[in-house]
Amino acid sequence: METRTPRGFHDVLPDEIRRWQFIEDNARYIFDLYGFSEIRIPVLEFTEVFARSLGTTTDIVEKEMYTFTDRDGSSITLRPEGTAGVVRAFVENSMHAKSSVSKLWYSGMMFRHERPQKGRYRGFYQIGAELLGPEDPASDADLVTMVWKFLESIGLSDRLTLEISSLGDQNCRPQYKEKLVAYFEPEVDELCPDCRRRLETNPLRILDCKEEGCRKIAAGAPKMIDNLCDECSVHFETVREYLGSAGVPYTINPKIVRGLDYYTRTVFEVTTNELGSQNAVAAGGRYDGLVEELGGPRTPAVGFATGMERLVLLHEKARPGGFQREIKVFVTYIGQGTQAAAFRLTAALRKRGVSAEMEYGGKSLKSQLKRADKSGAGYTFIIGEDELSRGKVKLRRMETSSEEEVDIETAPTLSF
Repeated sequence: METRTPRGFHDVLPDEIRRWQFIEDNARYIFDLYGFSEIRIPVLEFTEVFARSLGTTTDIVEKEMYTFTDRDGSSITLRPEGTAGVVRAFVENSMHAKSSVSKLWYSGMMFRHERPQKGRYRGFYQIGAELLGPEDPASDADLVTMVWKFLESIGLSDRLTLEISSLGDQNCRPQYKEKLVAYFEPEVDELCPDCRRRLETNPLRILDCKEEGCRKIAAGAPKMIDNLCDECSVHFETVREYLGSAGVPYTINPKIVRGLDYYTRTVFEVTTNELGSQNAVAAGGRYDGLVEELGGPRTPAVGFATGMERLVLLHEKARPGGFQREIKVFVTYIGQGTQAAAFRLTAALRKRGVSAEMEYGGKSLKSQLKRADKSGAGYTFIIGEDELSRGKVKLRRMETSSEEEVDIETAPTLSF
């Protein structure tokens, strides 16, 4: 038996987790400010949920999903992203009937069978949010602003670029697809096998191809942003206006396609030049047809997701060094009958909200003090037989190594 994780999966160890928690806590705080509520959805969904929502011609559905047949014959898939599951929950639980606007956020592990590399895993953690109900471009701008404020709150905004664009809607996209077909057909023999097929099924996917030859050909393709209908053009201009009024810096990138079929109108990506090829840190957009596609009433929506692993990598560059767990007090003991007193003192400190640890196993005082120093505690109590017989305990200030005796009964009430 090999004692290791499967390829593309990883552990988040205790010396890393504080940084993760810092990012997650800031996300929770910012999302709460914007009126979003947490939703928790299953890791498993029926495969049809993703096939219908993400699009059967997307790389995720065609190549990357972890899918298996359940014992009852059902096709089940480990979630490759969070939006489809949130929308399924929205429809199944008739959330549209309870409020005209639903603001939901989620976090958890996603699964995609792709080639692992730095910043890209087969099992990875996402945080995302969905705003369902309004078609108003103000909701697009509000969500994008929330994403930017979250990234500001963790100290990353000066290392990031927000790029926005529009993919149009059902009124202008069909004509745009015809222009794409006309552009790519003369070059069809130069396209990769996947893109030759995409030319017949969904030419937009060619714009998202990672093959170098296809990228070069696609560089000169017509741009959706130049082919918007009047309604989509006004929508996009309004989003830009509101982002400007909120003080959110952005650039227009007409090459944004997004890898999922459900997006319409506004799309955006937050990118960095500090993570090599894995430059997308967060991304999202509007998806006005997805709720209806999954069996619900027509419900406009906009959402985003960010990958925790990439945020952590970038945050390590911005703020190197560990996020050490903060222990205020370490309790040591030496001699007969002192462990029970140490246990009681540690419990009393915690009861008063003071983070405290004690040694186990009766190690030497030198060994205990070494662990106390390594823990980062600012203070250490030393309980010895003599001190305990007099109702006293030694208090050592770790920074100066100065010591004093204090009453053991009042020790938990001291200011640390």
